[in-house]
Formats: sequence, C-alpha cells, structure tokens
Amino acid sequence: MKNAGLYLRRSLALLLVLGLWQLGAGVLGWIDPFYLPAPSSIAATIGQLFADGSIYTHLEATFGAAFAGLALGLASGIVLGFIAALVPLLAELLEPVMVLFNAIPRVILAPLFIIWLGIGLPSKVALSFILVVVIIFFAVYNGIRDVDQTLVERVRTLGGGTFTLIREVYVPSVVSWVMSNLKVALGFAFTGAVVGEFVASTRGLGYLLAFAQSTYNAALSLALIFMVATVVMLLFAAAGWLERRLLRWKYA
Repeated sequence: MKNAGLYLRRSLALLLVLGLWQLGAGVLGWIDPFYLPAPSSIAATIGQLFADGSIYTHLEATFGAAFAGLALGLASGIVLGFIAALVPLLAELLEPVMVLFNAIPRVILAPLFIIWLGIGLPSKVALSFILVVVIIFFAVYNGIRDVDQTLVERVRTLGGGTFTLIREVYVPSVVSWVMSNLKVALGFAFTGAVVGEFVASTRGLGYLLAFAQSTYNAALSLALIFMVATVVMLLFAAAGWLERRLLRWKYA
C-alpha cells in the first residue's frame, strides 16, 4: 500500500509536468517549439518512427551493442574481480589498471575504438564493455574483501576448503555487491552504445541523435532520448525485481 501511494504521487507529478509543458508549448505558445517541442509533438515523432518501421534497425543495433557489452563486462568483471581478490600477486597488477580506467572518462576512448575496430558493431560493444567491466570488477573485488575474516576462519576451522568458501561465503557477498551495481552497469552499457554510435556509425539510436543534431530537429532528439530512458527504466525495474528475488535473505 505504501509503495502504491508512492507510485501514485510520482505518476501525478509526472502528469502535472507534462500537462504544464503541453500547455506552455502546444497551447499558449510560451515556449518556442524549435527549442522545446510539446509532448504531443514528441509522441507524434515516436509514432511516426514506429509506423514507417525505420526505427527497428536502429533499435536492434543499439540494443545488440549494449547487451553484448553488458554481458561481456559482467562476465569479465566477475572473473577478474575474483582472481584479484583471491590472488594478491595478480591484484597488484590488475587493480592499478582498473583504477586508471576508472579515473579517466572512459567515453573519450570511443574515437580510439573506432580507429581500431571500425564504425561497425565491435567498436560500440568495446566501449560498452570497458564502461561496465570496471564497475563490476570493483563490485566483486570489494565484495570479497569486505567479507568478515572471522567467518572465513570459522569455515576453515570446520574443515571447509577454498571451494566451500567460494560457494558459501564469497558468492553470496559478491551477488549482493554485483546486484547493487547492476543498475549502474545497465546505464553505462547503453551510454557506451549510444556514444559510440554518436561518434561514428551507420545505424543505431546514437546515429539518429547525430542526424537530429545536424538537422536541428529537437522533436526527434527528445523522442530518442525518451525512448532510451524508457527502456533503461524498464530494465532498472527488472534488475530491482531480480535483486529482490536473489537477495530475499537480505530484504527479509
């Protein structure tokens, strides 16, 4: 009931903002539609994109790059995080590299990836990957290092080996840290795909955004931004549901 009331208030606030926006831009003419089109104009643009079918190939390109980069980043970040946390010698090599990648704005690597991998899908996947893997690496690395050493010693005292420690102690801790960072990773995966397409591409939502910018088409720009935001919010909701399912013990 409490959550239902919260969602209702948020929905009403959103409807109020959209209503005032429509009134100012579409009815009273207080806002120049060249700079900020009315919501009805943006909705019409979205409808036209789906009606003529031109959006589907761009959605396929962006979603393919984002999900491929996310999957590779999750897998690599988990493996590298485990290795670094359990093998101190490798941690001395991996941690500075990850800190370096985390210190620089990784989206500036987009032109370099395009030079190396071309303007096709691989360069977008690479950018999404590099954005995600750093987040997941530190989530896993810190998750294992955050484990109470008293608990580790008790497991070893009771005869538990490395495999038992990984299964019963480290994995539950890592799952909690990874799930808490999954929403951030999702956002970064789409950021990498769209930015890569914006820099150089022949298709994708980033390519359409670059086209909208070059033609000063604010309605198309906002329509694409709205579409990306809607998809990411739906994925956030799915990630939140998955987190609650996997971490029932934590929420209980």
